[in-house]
Amino acid sequence: MSKSPEKKQLLHLVFGGELDSLDGITFRDLDGLDIVGIYPDFASARAAWKAKAQSTVDNAHMRYFVVHLHRFLDPEND
Repeated sequence: MSKSPEKKQLLHLVFGGELDSLDGITFRDLDGLDIVGIYPDFASARAAWKAKAQSTVDNAHMRYFVVHLHRFLDPEND
């Protein structure tokens, strides 16, 4: 049996929190950051980001972000 090629794991972190102002990305409370999770690909991370962002749409200061961890772990092979 031949092995199918493994999909390259490209880790992404999804997190968010309440910002001090709408003009920047300074968080009000670093201890209160919401770490949503780490995902194996961008599509999964984007789905999680979208769900969290939509659930907090009533709070204009709440922001969620996707961080491309794989770029930090292996910057030469991006």
